[in-house]
Amino acid sequence: MADKRPPAIFIADALGLDFLNSTATPVDEKVEWLDSGEGLLSWLEQARLVPKDVAASFRTSALPGELDAVAAQARALREWFRGFMSKHMGKPLAKVAMAELAPLNRVLARDEAFGQIVTGARDQDRGGAPGLTMQPRRRWRSPDSLLLPIAQVIAEFLSTEDLTYVKACEGPTCTLLFLDRTRGHARRWCSMAVCGNRAKQAAHRARSRRSRTPAR
Repeated sequence: MADKRPPAIFIADALGLDFLNSTATPVDEKVEWLDSGEGLLSWLEQARLVPKDVAASFRTSALPGELDAVAAQARALREWFRGFMSKHMGKPLAKVAMAELAPLNRVLARDEAFGQIVTGARDQDRGGAPGLTMQPRRRWRSPDSLLLPIAQVIAEFLSTEDLTYVKACEGPTCTLLFLDRTRGHARRWCSMAVCGNRAKQAAHRARSRRSRTPAR
């Protein structure tokens, strides 16, 4: 059966927040992109967090229900992260919040990441042999390892970004979060093409009604 869902949404300017937006109400109805193992693989591919050959291998090698179980773990991790962000977004992250990061650190501790020297562009700033570069790799030993790149982007987000600038879209029904990187941090909408345009249309209708209302 063809997937009738729209493509996953990547508007947050931070993959960690895009993961939170993997369930959202961008227009009128709630959409869940991680509803199944296939949904999880599709989202990871769209986010470019899992190579296509790795996703294809899991599609053929995973036991029945195994990927669905990992998708359930991903949703649980997402909702833990949502609770954490609801508590701390909009203000600098205090050191005391470290104690709350134990669930994330437990997932990160499973990782089997390593690096390899491959052919690539030379890093001019660091020198080194021409035509060689170091790239991160990961051992994808089981479907559970699909959680590792998600945990990594969450950890990178929390350790490098200022939560002061995390905002919720001001659309009345929109549930999307984003990192406001604009000058002056004046961003209000997930997208000007969607919620921003709706707000403009609503404001225009309100002005039109006021202009047609007789003065008393």
